[in-house]
Amino acid sequence: MFLYVSIATALSITLILLGFWLPIINPDPEKLSPYECGFDPLGSARLPFSMRFFLVAILFLLFDLEIALLLPTPWAAQLIFPLTTVFWATLILILLTLGLIYEWQQGGLEWAE
Repeated sequence: MFLYVSIATALSITLILLGFWLPIINPDPEKLSPYECGFDPLGSARLPFSMRFFLVAILFLLFDLEIALLLPTPWAAQLIFPLTTVFWATLILILLTLGLIYEWQQGGLEWAE
């Protein structure tokens, strides 16, 4: 087992280091410009990004992951110690609920300023 982990770690580190050393970074303006099907660009492709949309997307992913983690909870009754699973599921729910309440109180979910 130790040999397998050692080989996997060494291979991973080697591939990461090769990924940093091998690429030839030669940026020119043509490569950095956005492609618009042969037409001249109409404007900047780097539009300002609303942090509110980003926050809502992150919250969606967080709660989506929460649901994915809590879906197997009903099968905890078949385990030897079902209360341990219920305890951790409840702890996850409490932490996420407290985070959501904090974000709501800070005004991070308000659209109108």
